[in-house]
Amino acid sequence: MTNASDLLVAALENEGVGYIFAIPGEENLDVLESLRRSKIKLVLTRHEQAAGFMAATHGRLTGRAGVCLTTLGPGALNLTTAAAYAHLGAMPMVMITGQKAIRSSRQARFQIVDIVATMRPLTKMATQIVSAQSIPTLVRDAFRVAQQERPGPVHLELPEDIAADEAAADIIPPHVVELPVAPAAAIERAAAMIMGASRPLVMLGAAASRPHLAEPLSAFVRRCRIPFFNTQMGKGAVNAGSNLYMGTAALSERDWVHKAIDQADLIISIGHDTVEKPPFLMGHDGPQVIHVGATPATVEQVYFPQAEIVGDVGASLTSLADRLEGKLPNGQTLLGLREEILAHLAERSTEDRFPLTPQRIVHDVRQVIPPDGIVALDNGMYKIWFARNYRTSVANTLLLDNALATMGAGLPSAIAASLIYPDRRVLAVCGDGGFMMNSQELETAVRLKLNLVVLVLEDRAYGMIRWKQEVDGFSDFGLDFGNPDFVAYAKSYGAKGSRVGKVSELATMLEAAFSEGGVHLVVVPVDYSENMRVLVNELSPIVEVK
Repeated sequence: MTNASDLLVAALENEGVGYIFAIPGEENLDVLESLRRSKIKLVLTRHEQAAGFMAATHGRLTGRAGVCLTTLGPGALNLTTAAAYAHLGAMPMVMITGQKAIRSSRQARFQIVDIVATMRPLTKMATQIVSAQSIPTLVRDAFRVAQQERPGPVHLELPEDIAADEAAADIIPPHVVELPVAPAAAIERAAAMIMGASRPLVMLGAAASRPHLAEPLSAFVRRCRIPFFNTQMGKGAVNAGSNLYMGTAALSERDWVHKAIDQADLIISIGHDTVEKPPFLMGHDGPQVIHVGATPATVEQVYFPQAEIVGDVGASLTSLADRLEGKLPNGQTLLGLREEILAHLAERSTEDRFPLTPQRIVHDVRQVIPPDGIVALDNGMYKIWFARNYRTSVANTLLLDNALATMGAGLPSAIAASLIYPDRRVLAVCGDGGFMMNSQELETAVRLKLNLVVLVLEDRAYGMIRWKQEVDGFSDFGLDFGNPDFVAYAKSYGAKGSRVGKVSELATMLEAAFSEGGVHLVVVPVDYSENMRVLVNELSPIVEVK
């Protein structure tokens, strides 16, 4: 005989859970005691939202659901943003929250909120555990649902009286579930369309960045030799150092990469998720589109493919490459645009201007981050610049969110990445606005003795909204704020801090921080005047050329 919380922890161990990111409460005390006796490492955070971001990033990087734990009421409600982050971003995560006793209550409705109902629209599944014996089944089902395509968050609520119940039940072992292979007819139809195309182009979307797809995608591109571009969240799915990489669609339209997109007569869309802004707009005179995905296309006004390959993406691409390899005389027609596109992206990347331009910041970060190093972006104006200019050569090494696009996720995501890959360089890149939304997690990083560098770009304003304000012709109003002394702030948490005072110091300070180890914060002033000069004035003349 054991109790329900022991069953829960045994079931989590059975799923291979190594970390639980948490702020427990009194309703979780039985679970906490069971965790104390387990092999699972409890990572105590300073805010529940950060715990959720860390769990979601664990799922994104490994393909295995990350786990977070909170108490009832206010603690559970603080997970809602992280739930939406994982839901829109397709990151597998299991959230476990506490609740008051459900068989009796001596506190009326104190702190009681219907969290299950709150979580249902933000998750793939949300349920309350009402029987201790059902825990192994519910946990196995939670991980299955969270990890299967399309991945996402699942919520389990464990009331404190159920957690304390005596119980005995068998743990259910996980089993491998293989996706079905796309029908041969669909492969043949797509192959015929590609062989008949004059200007084919491959697009890699968010669902192409699943960890298990890195090699099949790279092999498909190598074998077929068709130029490719990616969406923001598809970045890094294939080696961007390849001589077939055309760029990233960081903007929905009118960027240099759209010179290739606008000329394509066929786009092979691998893993596109319409939760992202569309990288091109389909129309009656637009390109033909082949959708390749584990799930059917979500048909929208701007995305309605003419053919679909639905099934195991890796196996489907292998079958497609078997039919196409060496048979595409027009496969590289658009490749002639590549050098011009990449040359434009490299402009002013080494300019000696202070405060630093976004291009120079991206350039210098790339110089100090090795190919397998991980850059975790918060959300701000710099995200567009990193998406456009930062070249990746290893999958899932630039973590950005182009789905919920929430601020405050950059530092927690970097902490999770550093825990999972302690031997890699990990850099969090945050604006001063987004950083302060979860800056308290610096203490978490220091307590965990991580090797982590945080780069804070300082413009003392909500920069992306300020840019939009200017683009739309509004007056500059309501978006400025002050900042603490970031160097002193970092030191108050036990981290080390430094401020860039001239252009040449950024790369030097970052390199020194990584070499020394520990938690470092580097603050750099940024000049966002490039937003208008490049992203509006320079790109406006770009028009479609069919």
